[in-house]
Amino acid sequence: MSGHSKFSNIKHKKEKNDAAKGKVFTIIGREIAVAVKEGGPDPANNFKLATVIAKAKANNMPNDTIERGIKKAAGEGGSVNYEQVTYEGYGPSGIAVIVEALTDNKNRTAANVRSAFTKGSGSIGTQGCVSFMFDKKGQIIIDKEECDMQADDLMMLALDTGAEDFAEEDDSFEIVTDPDDFQAVYDALQESSIPMASAEITMIPQTYVTLTDENDIKQFNRTLDLLDDDDDVQAVYHNWEEA
Repeated sequence: MSGHSKFSNIKHKKEKNDAAKGKVFTIIGREIAVAVKEGGPDPANNFKLATVIAKAKANNMPNDTIERGIKKAAGEGGSVNYEQVTYEGYGPSGIAVIVEALTDNKNRTAANVRSAFTKGSGSIGTQGCVSFMFDKKGQIIIDKEECDMQADDLMMLALDTGAEDFAEEDDSFEIVTDPDDFQAVYDALQESSIPMASAEITMIPQTYVTLTDENDIKQFNRTLDLLDDDDDVQAVYHNWEEA
């Protein structure tokens, strides 16, 4: 999510992740397995795997855990086959929501996602009903407190290696890239020892919705909590801007 200073949300997510690192690593492990299956175990020749590794490192996943996951996925044997599925729908006041999941049981996942929407006064829509309201982008968030590089120098580094946009917020820097340029920008930042709070390919809303009704906020948070608790759900994108 871009603009509007989403770093507070990322910090909140990372705090939750730190309290449930096992689940986060399991989710990323599934993404590694799918990426290896689709494009092989070499990140130099597998952009999707390289992107997942960047996400893993931003979540402080140990290198040996990443390598073990790649070797396991590349090996022979009875590994579970995960299928990628995407759901689109609406929250209260027409909030647009995209849910990405990796599952070995589509019926179970569909039922759980539908239930999460329904319990939060939302509804599942048809494929494509809200995705046109989002842009697929690479997004890197840098915590100002952890970054020693000056803002102008960081901006030039990002733009010179292919970034589309650079934004400075009160507590963070945000770098947005085309998905195809994400890896080059990420590598340049890593080579310059820039710590990244978040680094991933994401869906950025074109416009945002602010909820004013307390019940709507409560209901939508319920949906988000239920989706967060679902092990099959990999990512949730929405255009709600917290006031």
